[in-house]
Amino acid sequence: MRRMEQRILGKSGRPVSVVGLGTWQLGADWGDVPEQAAMSVLDAAAEAGVTFFDTADVYGDGRSERLIAAFLRASPGAGITVATKMGRRLPQLPENYVLDNFRAWTDRSRTNLGVDTLDLVQLHCPPTPVFSSDAVFDALDTLVAEQRIGGYGVSVETCEEALAAIARPGTVSVQIILNPFRRKPLERVLPAAREAGVGIIARVPLASGLLSGRYTADTVFPADDHRTFNRQGEAFDRGETFSGVDFAAGVAAAAEFAGLAPEGATPAQTALRWVVQQPGVTTVIPGARSPEQVRANVAAAALPPLSEATLRAIGAVYDTRVRHLVHGRW
Repeated sequence: MRRMEQRILGKSGRPVSVVGLGTWQLGADWGDVPEQAAMSVLDAAAEAGVTFFDTADVYGDGRSERLIAAFLRASPGAGITVATKMGRRLPQLPENYVLDNFRAWTDRSRTNLGVDTLDLVQLHCPPTPVFSSDAVFDALDTLVAEQRIGGYGVSVETCEEALAAIARPGTVSVQIILNPFRRKPLERVLPAAREAGVGIIARVPLASGLLSGRYTADTVFPADDHRTFNRQGEAFDRGETFSGVDFAAGVAAAAEFAGLAPEGATPAQTALRWVVQQPGVTTVIPGARSPEQVRANVAAAALPPLSEATLRAIGAVYDTRVRHLVHGRW
């Protein structure tokens, strides 16, 4: 296994690689990924030095968790921290976020992942009122006391939700969309997390592939890919698909962004490098459908920091092409 920079994941004390692996692709909603291909992705990630896998109980109705379990059985001692999520097995209503459901959901994930204690469990983008409920966080503390989970965090849609979670003393981590087309967390969320000792897990770092620069306005995605069926938020929060950016506008912005990639770096690697060097980020979790994608993503961790001139130019693309589409919403 290669060595990658490690950062401590908030109050967990766990060192995790600055580039992790998001495994939504291995479960569902990105087109079909056969089991053998999925296992190759996990193997390649570990070999490249990734020590943090992010999953959820609803990715393929547990398929992603079970694939990770198979990998862990075959790779004892790999040193992987696995973060899963819960809360979307029932309608996202505040009254469903109670201890009995938490126990049932985490017991299911423990079975899927083949572990007694889950490393980290995140509330999976719950409704906003959940963040102000003392009972919810008391229940999460109970799961820790019962050793069902090692710690808990939250996955959020908005910066205000992130700030509410950071204010809770037991919160280990906050997972939030952060990329060159979603910069609002830089203003208050990342500074607050640093002050509170809360880890930041940056998701959707490539804006659902937009920032790779590979798409045109005519690109067509499979029918079972969320980039087809969730462009307007039909299935879940619109911000999860292309970071909430209108596709045609995003393609044009991405073409301009691609022209800013330093020599020797792809646009996708540039986007990942941008995330990694933001103060307060613990790990970034791009997904991958092939070992080649994994290795290309991991290579971003070894790139030199982007120059101040490049950072200013990236900021200008956001300000002129993207800010008005997303900044006020999330």
